[in-house]
Amino acid sequence: MAGQKKAPKKVVLAYSGGLDTSIILRWLQVEKQCEVVTFTADIGQGEELEPARKKAELLGIRQIYIEDLKEEFVRDFVFPMFRANALYEGLYLLGTSIARPLIGKRLVEIAIETGADAVSHGATGKGNDQVRFELTAYALKPDIKIIAPWREWSLTSRTKLIEYAEQHQIPIPTGKRGDAPYSMDANLLHISYEGKALEDPWIEPDQEMFRLTVSPEKAPDQPEYIEVEFAKGDAVAVNGRKLSPAALLAELNRLGGKHGVGRLDLVENRYVGMKSRGAYETPGGTILWQAHRGIESITLDREAMHLKDELMPRYAKLIYTGYWFAPERLMLQALIDKSQERVNGVVRLKLYKGNCNVVGRKSPNSLYRMDYVTFEEDAVYDQHDAEGFIKLNALRLRLGKMAGG
Repeated sequence: MAGQKKAPKKVVLAYSGGLDTSIILRWLQVEKQCEVVTFTADIGQGEELEPARKKAELLGIRQIYIEDLKEEFVRDFVFPMFRANALYEGLYLLGTSIARPLIGKRLVEIAIETGADAVSHGATGKGNDQVRFELTAYALKPDIKIIAPWREWSLTSRTKLIEYAEQHQIPIPTGKRGDAPYSMDANLLHISYEGKALEDPWIEPDQEMFRLTVSPEKAPDQPEYIEVEFAKGDAVAVNGRKLSPAALLAELNRLGGKHGVGRLDLVENRYVGMKSRGAYETPGGTILWQAHRGIESITLDREAMHLKDELMPRYAKLIYTGYWFAPERLMLQALIDKSQERVNGVVRLKLYKGNCNVVGRKSPNSLYRMDYVTFEEDAVYDQHDAEGFIKLNALRLRLGKMAGG
């Protein structure tokens, strides 16, 4: 029929190898009559990925992509975001949000490589990830087709999913027949926990749930001091040892996790309109955020720092809502990166029972001048200058009061 949309013939699926995406894989084959290409990314989730290959082969897939993207993830996505000190709603370090544009980018690239006309993901119709994946895909390939099974199919309960898996000979791992106590998303930057047991915002998260961090109560009784070195706003070394971006973040995760650093219990505003409660572990990211603020405190001009701080919530919201490849994010990134040219030096931090505090900072580009700030006698600052400075700044306030304000 004229004007009717052509059904996709070949689709690239973001495939974890788990039960849900295995059901999606079969559903695409059976219900959509599509040839499926699978893409599994290693972004530091800590799981063995070869089982995903075997499951894909078992389900008849011929083109299987399994890629180690940890270095690209940290270098090209995490580090640029941390140059901005991005926090969503003042607390969230955007661990899930920043991984989605990388996965979405590779989905599109693989679609182009394999001649696929569609991409597919396992994000639900209630969450943010559907937006992040699809905005990325459309930004990079405007004519791409997107198949979002959770918005289409009738498999709306765990029971129906299990029945579909049994009907189509999809292996069901032990323990997957009942409802999971929560859903997890893991990568090298964080682990998030949502749903089920966490849905009541009054109930404290189960301490046994956390995987990256010990509880602060069980952390060592002695503090540990560490040093993080920066070059042009990016961390390049820990305790004097030069490391690649992914190795550096992994080391900060180890150090932070050991001391219970980086746990967060948050109720956030999803882009689709509802509030959501989640628990997060971001040990290395928490250290990195504190350390970066510490080195900026002595290397950034006051007005440059304040401008960055004003723009940060907008930048963080763009990442949270999926606009990594939007022109406004790229514009903000160029401004932020320009500000980082002199952000070089070393920060010393103290880790102790869930706390991460900056306790020292030094830089060859430091704007901190002891001869100006000292309380002792100096020869560089005339305190009498302050009188005229204050009077000029008070002039409009005095005029306002005199006029009856």
